[in-house]
Amino acid sequence: MRTEMMLNPEHLEQPFPTERLRSNGVLTPEVRNELAQIPDLRNALSVLSLWLFALLAFAIPARSGVWILWPLAFILMTPVFARFAIMMHESAHRLLFSNRAANDFVGKWLIAYPVFVPMHLYRHSHLSHHREEFGPEEPDIAFYSGYPCEPRDLGRRLTRDAIGVSGYKNLKPLLRGAFTGPRKKLAWSIIAVQLVIWSAAWAVSGLWYAYLILWLAPWMTGWRVSNRLRAIGEHGGLGASADRRLTTHNVRQSWGARLWITPYNTGFHLAHHVDMTMPWRSLPKFNAELEAAGYIKPEMTYLSYRALWRALCSQDTPIPARR
Repeated sequence: MRTEMMLNPEHLEQPFPTERLRSNGVLTPEVRNELAQIPDLRNALSVLSLWLFALLAFAIPARSGVWILWPLAFILMTPVFARFAIMMHESAHRLLFSNRAANDFVGKWLIAYPVFVPMHLYRHSHLSHHREEFGPEEPDIAFYSGYPCEPRDLGRRLTRDAIGVSGYKNLKPLLRGAFTGPRKKLAWSIIAVQLVIWSAAWAVSGLWYAYLILWLAPWMTGWRVSNRLRAIGEHGGLGASADRRLTTHNVRQSWGARLWITPYNTGFHLAHHVDMTMPWRSLPKFNAELEAAGYIKPEMTYLSYRALWRALCSQDTPIPARR
């Protein structure tokens, strides 16, 4: 069984610099200025629509009286939490709003705290991930290591996610921190936001338990499965390198993937790691620039996440394994 899925560095061309791209893959200032603009109003509408969808997910099943809408709403909350996570990620990079105070306030109180995440701690650890993927301070190494693996190994991990074991492990530090340790104020801030969501869910649904079924439960189960699948689709089975193409997978984006696990263009993850200051709405265009320059080639791109996940669980997949 192999222990990594990295491409052979000798097979990677070094096409930079070009007229539009610097030697590190970042766009030249003249080209970048246009793509690097943060569309504040459009992003504000994205945050508003995300919350509107979440509230409708509470209201429609309860008010309609149609029982089948409850499991459907439960399932649909998985991509909702994916959107909260990616919106939080955008705010952590200070790319959600051009005004830093607005970016941090919305990112913390309206996006991160609702999904149980202490924003400033997440930002610190996530920037460590960008400084050196798979380096000594890599916060998500548990997600990325151990691939390729046997199918039963991935199945066991996903089962733990699906039944709430991973969710409880993530929730336990918050509950403990509310009573012990130096971050009681932070823990109670997150709990206070959860109580507001509980009250809002109760108000729009008329049911006190709607929060438990359609917020807490999917956060602890379906979202955990989605988060793991996305994470290993980004870096699973790779290793440390100064070349981003050796640390980050490139996967062709389908409408299903964008709907379910990679909203807000987060599936263009290699482009994001080449330039982590590029706003999410510009990542497709930036990815196209990297492809046009020859930095990203068809033979190093997986045609789907299913193909990548199969490769992560295969003993016989050739390297590079893209088609």
